[in-house]
Amino acid sequence: MQAEAPLPFGAGTGVLRLGDIGFDAPAALLHRYGLTLQRVADGAPIPGSYWGDAEAGIIGCTVYARGDTPVHSLLHEAGHLIVLPPGRRAQVHTDATDSVPEEDAVCVLQGLLGDALPGVGRERIWADMDAWGYTFRLGSARAYAEQDAEAAWLWLCDHGLVEPGSRTLVDPHAG
Repeated sequence: MQAEAPLPFGAGTGVLRLGDIGFDAPAALLHRYGLTLQRVADGAPIPGSYWGDAEAGIIGCTVYARGDTPVHSLLHEAGHLIVLPPGRRAQVHTDATDSVPEEDAVCVLQGLLGDALPGVGRERIWADMDAWGYTFRLGSARAYAEQDAEAAWLWLCDHGLVEPGSRTLVDPHAG
């Protein structure tokens, strides 16, 4: 009897995937930030994917994803591009940063971006991050964002992405 190959990281979890919500709303959200969502054919390798498998990829101002790409993965990779000044985005290929503060901020931001997708929301994104295997000192993405991420919130506020008092996204076209 031959052993079965191990599942890719996060496989088998009930996370929300792009095929569940469609590409239109995520593409419109990314467009608000000057980004493009490029759909990749099912089963094809995802360009610019750091982790491989179904994980989203980034090259320049484009986020690449398939129907089986987890929504949280798409929002995380898009978040890396969103936090960068537009001039630096063109230089990104696969790996966006080595900055711990930026990575922490992106983990919060991806939940907030979930709020901007109909029927998704930050709670679902943070739950999916937990199911996928993200680890946080307080045990969950939600606990991290709500109780342990003050530096990340300040980072997002300082970069003009989040309203300081309400902890909501700033409209990139406001003002």
